[in-house]
Amino acid sequence: MVNQAATHLLKRALSWKLIRQIPRFTPNQSDGASTKSKDSHSATTLEGKPVLTLYTKDVCSLCEDAKEVLEPFMHRFNFEQVDIEAPSNKEWWEKYKFEIPVFHLNGKFLMKHKVNTKLLQRKLDELETK
Repeated sequence: MVNQAATHLLKRALSWKLIRQIPRFTPNQSDGASTKSKDSHSATTLEGKPVLTLYTKDVCSLCEDAKEVLEPFMHRFNFEQVDIEAPSNKEWWEKYKFEIPVFHLNGKFLMKHKVNTKLLQRKLDELETK
């Protein structure tokens, strides 16, 4: 029983490790990195898919639960995660430290605390019909 649970957790962790974590940069950075801001997302990516951004942190059980709920929708958007604890994400830490998980769709607030599948479905449908 313990081995099954450990195997499940390991598989889950490995599958989510494949999802890219995109750091947010501020214009004041002097390390030459690009300067993405909170409003830098376009309406869609090059593939024509919207971008769903999850604001999270390293240990967040609600975030892990939310990612499982998102799995059936993953083919419909590009998924990004923002670690609000990263030094370059101080503004997100201040805004969302007590609110995660928080989701933005194409750079705009969508939902927080848990995934509202009906809302997500409706918003994705709206974007696909544009």
